[in-house]
Amino acid sequence: MEAKLTKKEKISLVDFPEEVDEQRGVKVYGETSYENQMAVLSHFLHNHRRELAKEEQSEIIEAVRAFLSRKEIRQQTEVDGMSDEEVLMVAEDPAQYSLFTDFYDVPFPAPANPKFTFIDLFAGIGGIRIPFDELGYHCLFSSEWDVKACRTYFANFGTVPFGDITKIPAERIPKHDVLLAGFPCQAFSIMGKMQGFADTRGTMFFEIERILKLHRTPYILLENVKQLVGHDGGRTFKVILERLNQLGYHVKWKVMNALDFGLPQKRERVIIVGFMDKADCDAFSFEIPHIPYNLADILESDECVDPALFASEHIIAKRREKTAGKQLSYPSIWHENKAGNISVLDYSCALRTGASYNYLLVNGVRRPTSRELLRLQGFPEKFRIVVSHQDIRRQTGNSVAVPMIRMVAQKINEIISNKNEYGTPEIKGCEEVAYA
Repeated sequence: MEAKLTKKEKISLVDFPEEVDEQRGVKVYGETSYENQMAVLSHFLHNHRRELAKEEQSEIIEAVRAFLSRKEIRQQTEVDGMSDEEVLMVAEDPAQYSLFTDFYDVPFPAPANPKFTFIDLFAGIGGIRIPFDELGYHCLFSSEWDVKACRTYFANFGTVPFGDITKIPAERIPKHDVLLAGFPCQAFSIMGKMQGFADTRGTMFFEIERILKLHRTPYILLENVKQLVGHDGGRTFKVILERLNQLGYHVKWKVMNALDFGLPQKRERVIIVGFMDKADCDAFSFEIPHIPYNLADILESDECVDPALFASEHIIAKRREKTAGKQLSYPSIWHENKAGNISVLDYSCALRTGASYNYLLVNGVRRPTSRELLRLQGFPEKFRIVVSHQDIRRQTGNSVAVPMIRMVAQKINEIISNKNEYGTPEIKGCEEVAYA
């Protein structure tokens, strides 16, 4: 039941040929792209290894050269004139080179002395990852197919996620202590068509199953919309639980609400935790104290808000007309549902990816800012914004309530920390994984 890593496992550039479809905003497979080289290089740099086998050096050299060229420092470094030995030296001892500040000067750097490891599947912008980073866990592998989400992820964690998980062989993923996956929820969401496994997004659970089948990961944490539990009369959820049970997992689950975790957002999600050891499962509890929320804590002053985020006079007048006679309170968020009814609440309804631009209005007059959207999901203030407001709207709508995950992570960590046979306490396995 140990989660030790071996030298035989490696991630190689040629195993992940891909290119970016700019119109669809996803990674598709074809010729090897610069972004894929960056995924290989960034994972390699964060999973330090003392030496590379000769046959593995050429691809990391290629990735480093591509990075140096992209940084437009050809005149300073004379990239074309650098020997393979010099390029490899840069890769093997990156701390001495300011060229790699993009990878290390980030809000959430890899821990210096990690005790345990995890992988981050369907990573989005890293909401599930953050609590495990805080606990000192080391992320060995991440995967996300949305290009803009990868940009945000890199800016905050220093690694570029690999692309489409369906194209990545399970044996190319390093062994790990914990598997994290907020697998796509649109197939089960009430806001979607609720096709479940009939939708290709719904089949992403089987990608998780494929990885677990090989690695026998000791601990898992999965997240999805609450509608997953009742989808297709409960049959979809039953299939998921049965598949996990067949793999040897003892499972607990609960529908949890972000409102209970100090966030002014009604966001209900099902959290599934799985343990290979029944005693670990028995020791885990979802009993978590309620933390009160305060909408005022996350709002910015109107004077500091971009004027473009204020609704038109026409929209504001319509909102006031529809709330005439209702008891209003401030601060508040005015929510318009599909029927056109307006609710005035001291919290936000769930952030949605495809919601109309005026779905939520702060005090009935303006849309939430990018930072406010991140705060509604509980992201730390140091989380960097490097994409457009429209992208942040979509990314936060797809993300998780970080404090909810944090409390679950802390409970899992208590159990893991008390186990001697699990984990990689000396992180030897992490150092031996070959990212070539």
